[in-house]
Amino acid sequence: MNGTPRATLELRGVSKNFGSVQALREVDFEVRDGEVMALVGDNGAGKSTLIKCVAGIYSIDDGQILFDGKPVTIHGPKDAAKLGIEVVYQDLALCDNLDVVQNMYLGREARDPIFRLREAPMEQRTAETLKSLSVTTIRSVRQPVATLSGGQRQSIAVARAVLWNNRVVFLDEPTAALGVAQTRQVLDLVTRLAEQGLAVVLVSHNLVDVFEVATRISVLRLGRNVGVYEKGKTNQQEIVEAITFGTPAAEEPGVVA
Repeated sequence: MNGTPRATLELRGVSKNFGSVQALREVDFEVRDGEVMALVGDNGAGKSTLIKCVAGIYSIDDGQILFDGKPVTIHGPKDAAKLGIEVVYQDLALCDNLDVVQNMYLGREARDPIFRLREAPMEQRTAETLKSLSVTTIRSVRQPVATLSGGQRQSIAVARAVLWNNRVVFLDEPTAALGVAQTRQVLDLVTRLAEQGLAVVLVSHNLVDVFEVATRISVLRLGRNVGVYEKGKTNQQEIVEAITFGTPAAEEPGVVA
């Protein structure tokens, strides 16, 4: 044993076809507790397909998914949620007409024995979750989401994932279309998630963001692995070359598999 911690979530040889189109071909991927694993690749590289396979939206055609080292089968989003896997999609899936608490508990509202909403406990837990993530720019947990900035909305979507004690959080392009200050807010939040022990997967085209917060970088190209790069042992130029011209890791010696 080399002392390397076991992966929280691992994909081994996962393939996914859509008719004659092979979206993923024998893809390996892993993320560990307390790290930010970046998942990068050009459009059509297979990133979205990989996310949807893990989230239970697509079923895999071949390969294996492991959680805490044990093989698991994910038939749908409920299976992923039971394992503690949450995906924060680029559209965030927030309801603008509802307030922060209502969005945090959407579909999982706390009720008393006669089905009345337990507003006070929901408010308290929402406030505590936001505080634990150092989200301090939201004036009130009863503030309508429609009044929040892009960075604040992203914070709510991430906090919702944390609220339900999830183990693995996928963030799909979390800084897209955000300004400088809002991007800073979200990147700080990503770092805090890892510091709290979560396994975080950052899916992004922005390599500046990736190199700021990621521990390792996994590159996909045309549905296949190019390699996994330690942030401290690579640079943006090498990652761009891997994204653009990289060959599968099995065909290229010297890349960490």
